[in-house]
Amino acid sequence: MTDRWVVPSAELRERFSRSSGPGGQGVNTTDSRVELSFDLAGTASLAPALRARALDRLAGRLVDGVLTVAASEHRAQLANREAARERLAALLREAVAPPPAPRRPTRPSRGAKERRLADKKRQSQRKRDRRVDGD
Repeated sequence: MTDRWVVPSAELRERFSRSSGPGGQGVNTTDSRVELSFDLAGTASLAPALRARALDRLAGRLVDGVLTVAASEHRAQLANREAARERLAALLREAVAPPPAPRRPTRPSRGAKERRLADKKRQSQRKRDRRVDGD
């Protein structure tokens, strides 16, 4: 997953089923669709703080603490297995990433304020000049 964390393959569960999509008659006979499941809530390979962060960020995708990813875009089961593993890795990498640094509030500079006011005056003068009644 990351430089310091690898999901053991023993903690991954794969299920295979028939896939829709390309493959012609082979679709009806080949179990090429892959569902890859990882028990995020019960894993011991992840530090508790990272696990809590991942559980919080992936809460909408979890079913009883298990993250499931499906892949069926390729005709070959092996290619779908690789695609599912890549998808799972990307999800977990994004979920355990540290939160971004908080934004430091800033104020507009004096020059920016002056430019904004000058533009407002210029715009109001332009609209005043367009009036027909002479107000």
